[in-house]
Amino acid sequence: MKMFNLLAGLTLAALSACCKTTAQNESTSSSQQYITVLGIAQDAGYPQINNPQEYSSIENGLTKKKMVVSLGLVDKSTNNSWLFEATPDMPQQMDRLSQLANDGSTFIDGIFLTHAHIGHYTGLMYLGRESMNAEGTIVYAMPRMKSFLETNQPWKQLVDLENIRIRQLVNESAVKISPNISVIPILVPHRDEFSETVGYNIIGPKKSLLFIPDIDKWHLWNKSIIKEVKKVDYALIDATFYEEGEIPRPMSEIPHPFIEETVDLFNGQPEEVKSKIYFIHFNHSNPAINKDSPARRKLNPLGYNFADEGMILPLD
Repeated sequence: MKMFNLLAGLTLAALSACCKTTAQNESTSSSQQYITVLGIAQDAGYPQINNPQEYSSIENGLTKKKMVVSLGLVDKSTNNSWLFEATPDMPQQMDRLSQLANDGSTFIDGIFLTHAHIGHYTGLMYLGRESMNAEGTIVYAMPRMKSFLETNQPWKQLVDLENIRIRQLVNESAVKISPNISVIPILVPHRDEFSETVGYNIIGPKKSLLFIPDIDKWHLWNKSIIKEVKKVDYALIDATFYEEGEIPRPMSEIPHPFIEETVDLFNGQPEEVKSKIYFIHFNHSNPAINKDSPARRKLNPLGYNFADEGMILPLD
């Protein structure tokens, strides 16, 4: 397994306990096992290509760049860390994760992939000989995803040169990646042109997290999203679009659940259930991608949360 030398860790101060499960800031977490949010944007990022107004807004300091959706998982007690998704922003995300992970002796121990859409696996290119020429980085993938990487260039070269070693996952079968943490892949319906799509249930010593960055409409799943949210402490779920008509093409071609649809679905659920939800994977067109947007202010009083880069979600 390729061991990544990590930079010196941040000093993490203790945060007093809250009456309900809440996210913490990077600088205030004393957790030994936790998730950190490394990116929140849909596959094409923010600003998105061919959108000069978005680039101008960032250049003028009116908003900030948003990296593509990714999570870091850290177990400080064992000096282990993992990435969820290999995005086009992976180099910067790896650096951010390295700064969090203990005292500089921690290794990146693997990458979990959800599916073969551009924002979720193409960061693997940085492990190749044109970049860091990694040695045996563990990549966790479902059977079709594994086959896709093994039979299509340039990903096949990563396998052939042993830059990556793929460990095949089984739907709803737990993988124990440390004494304190297990990960369970869960198949979800999506546009599976090249691979199947999974979400993940990440189980820590005391708390668990559901991660579903991409899914078609909730009613197309063979599970109840309400029941699945109730089972966990945090649910980071698909918020690609806010509402119908948001982009100038038929949205039936890309049938993600709108935030408005998810809110309607959870209408009537107690706040303790709604407060487990952290919307993530925002398209550049989604007003909720911006931290201070009216779209967010509208939903925060209802109990919903929004994932932001740097957020920490303790699992212990």
